[in-house]
Amino acid sequence: MENGSKLYYGIKEVAEMFGINASKLRYYEKEFSTLQPKKNRSGDRIYTQADIDHLTEILDLIDRQKYTLPGAREFLKARDERRKENARYIHKLQRIKSFMERLRDGLDKPQTVKKESSSDTL
Repeated sequence: MENGSKLYYGIKEVAEMFGINASKLRYYEKEFSTLQPKKNRSGDRIYTQADIDHLTEILDLIDRQKYTLPGAREFLKARDERRKENARYIHKLQRIKSFMERLRDGLDKPQTVKKESSSDTL
């Protein structure tokens, strides 16, 4: 479905890409809160490549994998929650890695030993 030549696509173009009618696209917008194409000044829907990619996922779940609409919504919601959780783990691991690198770099540097002068000892 990727056609990187345009930034925005009208609802008719998107409907033709998927072989469905525009009313079905509007229906999916109501059923999936994550599918919200922007509207131009005249109120026409304009789809970005990200919207088209998301619509591809939705249609794949419904048409090919035979999910119901509530099942597809739940699948996408759970997937998004897993992604957020994974992002939190990645962030924590990056912080640990950074700490370990600083620790390693500190070990690689020779320690400077302060020499005691005769006036320091009694």
